[in-house]
Amino acid sequence: MQQGDRRADVLVVGAGPAGSSAAWHLARAGLDVAVLEKARFPREKVCGDGLTPRGVKALADMGVDTTGWVRHRGLRVTGGGQVVEVDWPQLRSWPSHGLIRNRRDLDAGLAAHARGAGARVVEDVTVTAPLLDDAGRVAGVHAEEGPDREPATWRAPLVVSAEGLSGRLGKALGLLRREDRPLGVAVRRYVASPRTDDDYLDISFDLSASGPSADSMPGYGWAFGMGDGTSNVGFGLLDRRRSTGAEPRAVLREWLATLPPEWQLGEEHAVTPLRGAGLPMALHRRPAYTRGLLLAGDAAGTVNPFNGEGISYALETGRMAAEAAARALALPEGPSREAALRRHPVRLREEYGRHHRLGTVFLALLARPDLVRFATAHGLKRPGMVAAALKLMGNLSDGRDGDRFDRAVAVLTRLAPAV
Repeated sequence: MQQGDRRADVLVVGAGPAGSSAAWHLARAGLDVAVLEKARFPREKVCGDGLTPRGVKALADMGVDTTGWVRHRGLRVTGGGQVVEVDWPQLRSWPSHGLIRNRRDLDAGLAAHARGAGARVVEDVTVTAPLLDDAGRVAGVHAEEGPDREPATWRAPLVVSAEGLSGRLGKALGLLRREDRPLGVAVRRYVASPRTDDDYLDISFDLSASGPSADSMPGYGWAFGMGDGTSNVGFGLLDRRRSTGAEPRAVLREWLATLPPEWQLGEEHAVTPLRGAGLPMALHRRPAYTRGLLLAGDAAGTVNPFNGEGISYALETGRMAAEAAARALALPEGPSREAALRRHPVRLREEYGRHHRLGTVFLALLARPDLVRFATAHGLKRPGMVAAALKLMGNLSDGRDGDRFDRAVAVLTRLAPAV
């Protein structure tokens, strides 16, 4: 590769959902964008693989063809000895279905979609540090390329970090994770199971024979049918600060031991190893812009504290970072461009800050096993209440144009301080 090929209008680091979304929108805006991905596709990514209606809409807005993807109607929630099935809400603002897509296929497909829009997606490039100009502003990145890890320098006036939880570029510029914000952890494996074609995503709060415990809360187990003969089975601890330090793998094992053997969700039916990953929440790395570097997705901590959902917000914040970069590059270099870039973290807080604040309050309540046992035992008997909770937790509503519950949530969200 010639040195001139390592220049772009915008560099995007990471080709997950946030990076590919940013790259697609930048390319569609007519900018020269290069995406630097450390792995080669297809590659593994620890995830529940479920896309809520938020994610479905983000994909539709990008023109991604989801023909043949597995659809799901809603959730089947187990707790307090109760089981209830609840469909995704019928809303004007969002689709009424979700999707299942394993991350090996999803991420590879999104990278190809960005490439089809004109983005350059370069694999097997490990970004090691930001390249700074004399004023300390990001002017590109230092990297290692190929199997021999040859050093290389990529240059661009703007860089989007879609690196995920590691956030190496953000850390290098002093953007450290806030320890007072929730950081969850998830473990999952794929198993060969007859429940592979289930129309509902299973969510369970009864993670032991006695129900929720201090070790398992705030968290839940899941079993999502992949439609290919397997199910994605895992456990998510949504805030490690509030746990007793129990090993998530042990919680998962204890939960699976309570399930009917004919479901075949246990380790003996595993087709992949158990893997884990962090869940960065509540805009925990701030500001999401500094000195020519924009943050998107997990790098900015955009996972929803209510439920651990990250793909939807990665897609959305990738678009927001691209829009901020495109607006800025249309302006002359100087104060006006910088003002446009500084709007990015403000927009993230406006979009998500208040909902995430409510989510952190929810996590504090969910950390009390006695409260969870009471709420699930009584609340799951009322499907309408469950449906309302699903809308709140999934950040799905028509706002002030919706029903009474939507309007009430809109008022509550406006009153809540942003994280």
